[in-house]
Amino acid sequence: MNDWDGIASAALDAVVAANQLRQPRDLDGGDPRTALSATGQPVVSFASNDYLGLTQHPAVRAAARAAIDDYGTGSGSARLIVGSRPVHSRLEERIAAWRGAEAAVLFTTGYAANLGAIATMGRWASVLCSDELNHASIIDGCRLARAPTRVYPHCDPVAVDDMLGRAEGPGMVVTDSVFSMDGDLAPIGELSAVCSARGALLVLDDAHLVLDHPEPLHPDCRVLRVGTLSKAVGALGGFVTGPRTFMDLLVNAARSYIFTTAAAPSAAAAATAAIDVIDSEEGDELRRRLRTNIDRIRPGHPSPIIPIIVGAEDRALAVSDTLARQGILVPAIRPPTVPAGTSRLRVTVSAAHGDDDLDRLIDALREAGIDA
Repeated sequence: MNDWDGIASAALDAVVAANQLRQPRDLDGGDPRTALSATGQPVVSFASNDYLGLTQHPAVRAAARAAIDDYGTGSGSARLIVGSRPVHSRLEERIAAWRGAEAAVLFTTGYAANLGAIATMGRWASVLCSDELNHASIIDGCRLARAPTRVYPHCDPVAVDDMLGRAEGPGMVVTDSVFSMDGDLAPIGELSAVCSARGALLVLDDAHLVLDHPEPLHPDCRVLRVGTLSKAVGALGGFVTGPRTFMDLLVNAARSYIFTTAAAPSAAAAATAAIDVIDSEEGDELRRRLRTNIDRIRPGHPSPIIPIIVGAEDRALAVSDTLARQGILVPAIRPPTVPAGTSRLRVTVSAAHGDDDLDRLIDALREAGIDA
């Protein structure tokens, strides 16, 4: 088939036939209490990753505006050409101090940070061990590394130890710290102990890690931590933290760092201001409020991502539509994002949600016959 119009149409028709067509839905604002742009219908969103509500924080917004006044709207070039600004370097220093690391490297997105860290360090790995539920950016990073990749059963340190034990050279283990579709935690303490014993490098994607992980890392484990500035931090961008030698290597070898325009100065300034909030008493209070809000929906759940498994795709879509008509936005997550038969409602909770918002969600779920 040489007809590209026909190829595209047939591929899209297959998506529609599988009931998997997705389209953006514009909202009028970033606050949980917003409105649908197309109809003006007021809604409360339980779909955003703005876990601490910092996209609307006055200090964060003011920092972004000031950076535009100082530097303009864009960087105009890659960091290694003429795109680097003091605001980028200050952010890297702030991230390193916040995370207790020797150094940090700023990327344009969390996706780019995973691609850069995994594809670069994976060049020297004899095996890459990746959790079966890892994010797409991790999977793509493993593909770009071109090292042999072994997918291990979800959260199974014993399987990882076996894979590393069979490797003939240095190994590397990559996992989400908090898994994006189930909201569960990786056993990072056990994984770091395995990596320490086997001499493997551990790469943790902390994109959704807004509350403290209960497991400490093994003190002798070599670890790189990937993070995002686009979720709890409320800005845009990604980063990697770790030993300075590793960070210097990423600057000189990570293609997703070298060959792209630097982050907008306004995004870097907003992220710096947001981290200042997070790393303060106000940030402690925001995390306590988030913890309280999570417990209202599912007591003891370890993250703001609360999956409600309903099974069939049409059931998930129907319940999501019912909630939307009541002004509650909860997305239906379905294949290929999750395995067939595990379609779900993905509730994400924020510190910005009020008690009335949570009451509305709980009542709407009950009316739909759903127990969170």
